[in-house]
Amino acid sequence: MKLIKFLSIVLLFTSCGAFVDYDYEKGTDFTQYKTYNYYSDLKSGFNPLDEKRLFRALDAKLKSMGLEKSETPSFNIDIQSAEVTSNSNSNVGVGIGGTGRNVGGGVSIGIPVGQNRTMREISIEFVDDSKNGVFWQAITTISNYGNTPEKREESFAKLIEKVLSKYPPKK
Repeated sequence: MKLIKFLSIVLLFTSCGAFVDYDYEKGTDFTQYKTYNYYSDLKSGFNPLDEKRLFRALDAKLKSMGLEKSETPSFNIDIQSAEVTSNSNSNVGVGIGGTGRNVGGGVSIGIPVGQNRTMREISIEFVDDSKNGVFWQAITTISNYGNTPEKREESFAKLIEKVLSKYPPKK
């Protein structure tokens, strides 16, 4: 019974949301960046409908942060993504062992828990072409967008909310 509770907690913890890795160019004055746009030759790796959903989520969040989309931006946004498969490393072990006079033995059985999952790794970079290039980056994964247009829209909105929660970075 304890094992089932433990596995439930582990599964709940790992499915709570996307992990996001952030990086930025030290010494960047983020207050100078007020306008943005997307690279015209951007190849995001998403299908056209999901790419539009991602852009809508980014535009809404950036607007709420006081940034404006412009034809003469102070920075451009580059988005790349690729499918990745994560192997299930979880297993349950049952062991039986015994010892005797200088004799030892044991049996162990490994039962895999879960299965491989296909996810999409997403890299979002803010790039200042007039200066040093990339000045902020977030890398995250999404595994389930939803099975309806509404759920997919909601998934992208939540993802972008989490990704941009660390922009600009607190120094």
